[in-house]
Amino acid sequence: MGSLIGRALAFGIPAALGVAAFVYAETLKQPPAEAAVKRPSLPVRVLTMQPVPVLPRLSGYGTVSPAREWHAVARVAGDIVESDAGLAAGALVAADTVLFRIDDSDLRLSLAQMDAQIAAADVKDDTLAASLDIARADLELARAELARQERLAEQGVATRAGLDAARRQELSARAQVTGLENERRLATAEREVVLSQKATVARALDFTEIRAPYDLRITEVTATEGQYVGAGQTLLAAEGVAAAEVPARFPLGHIGPLLRLAGGGAEVADLKARVRLTAPGHDVTWKARVVRVGDAIDSGTQSATVVARVEDPLGQAAAGERPPLRRNMFVEVLLIGPQTERLVAPADAVWDGTALVVGADDTLQKRPVSVAFTMGDLAVIDSGLEPGDRLVITSPTVAVPGMQVKPIEDSARMTALAAEALGQSAPAGGGAGSGQGRNKSGEAGK
Repeated sequence: MGSLIGRALAFGIPAALGVAAFVYAETLKQPPAEAAVKRPSLPVRVLTMQPVPVLPRLSGYGTVSPAREWHAVARVAGDIVESDAGLAAGALVAADTVLFRIDDSDLRLSLAQMDAQIAAADVKDDTLAASLDIARADLELARAELARQERLAEQGVATRAGLDAARRQELSARAQVTGLENERRLATAEREVVLSQKATVARALDFTEIRAPYDLRITEVTATEGQYVGAGQTLLAAEGVAAAEVPARFPLGHIGPLLRLAGGGAEVADLKARVRLTAPGHDVTWKARVVRVGDAIDSGTQSATVVARVEDPLGQAAAGERPPLRRNMFVEVLLIGPQTERLVAPADAVWDGTALVVGADDTLQKRPVSVAFTMGDLAVIDSGLEPGDRLVITSPTVAVPGMQVKPIEDSARMTALAAEALGQSAPAGGGAGSGQGRNKSGEAGK
């Protein structure tokens, strides 16, 4: 009996305790203590805005053409009896070099004939002058005789027939004088015609020698010694080497912001210009000046043409370092405004007119930003950012205004931007690992 009671207690007590625990579990349980959860701040790279020297510039592209082209055209017909031995495409010819001589034998014969005609005219004029003197003397005698006959007729001692004969003699003498004077004037006019013809032939004689008007590079030769050429025939084509021009195209509306940065009512001709050729390992730059602006907008590309001129490109050439500017070379033209100080930022840090900045409490903020001008990977800020603002230059995966971030200053990128703002090469390693675009080396500001 005792064993049965012991067994019942051994089973009943634990069972009762289990039922009680189940019944009172909801009322007895306590919520676990909250663990302090703090997410780590998201690291972002920033640039602290500060004004830097900026050389505003705009790139356009075009092909080189000579500033002057020249064609040697024969102005007289004849055989070419002499030509310069160095005439060939690509040859350089100094100013005043005799390029061709055309046979002048026919012209000299014409001159000799005209000299003979002039000599004959001189003899004829002398003869007419002598005859005119005699005729005038005869006229004076006839007039004197007529006057005597008229006096006698008044006195009643002259006959009517004598008076009429004196009158006819005076008229005949006067007609002879008038005829000789007219003949002499006609001879003088004929002599002047021959003299003018002689001057024309003498001038044509000068055209038998064709000289280079200025320093030239020959582009094409179409005549040679011994060849007969007609008046108006082209003998060679050449281009001047004193200057080269580049008609470069610039997108419509991009020049205006550059002029506004220049200020003071600046015009395109007031901008500096540089011509740049990208060569393996380095860029070659020439100083240039804007000489004119095209009068129309290209309908296909909606671009305007600005012509930049480089003086003495041949004299600036250096073997292995600086090639001469030659026709059809494709080059870049830089239009450069006066240097100023502005806030700059990577162009990809501003999108759709907004940028991310880090506030004083290290939280992200969106800021409306206006860009005055872009130059490649660089944007010149017009408004929206102030000196001291920390601009985010790497977009976080999740950008929520107000989120906590850890700003990391990218001084190397700032150095690279400052160099790019002046059109200079970035220092070694300056921004290479910061996502910076390719820097163009050059002498934009020099």
